[in-house]
Amino acid sequence: MEQSGAADHEVKREKRKRTPEEVVNRYQVRIVKAQQKGRWNKVKVLQGLLTHSQSAKIVAVERVTTNKGKGTPGVDGQT
Repeated sequence: MEQSGAADHEVKREKRKRTPEEVVNRYQVRIVKAQQKGRWNKVKVLQGLLTHSQSAKIVAVERVTTNKGKGTPGVDGQT
């Protein structure tokens, strides 16, 4: 007699790799939702996770290096 169950029909899905922008966006959404609910300790924890995440660092560097105004002289007159 055959056993029929979930294991026979189990379909494995490949996990899609999230881009750094998606990861950062997800953290930001979670922070806003926690803030709206008044869960301030959760907000602090999520802010810490976002600040120290590799994805946030990648996004920050990407924004700075692809900035069109990166060659504009600053207050010291040098680029």
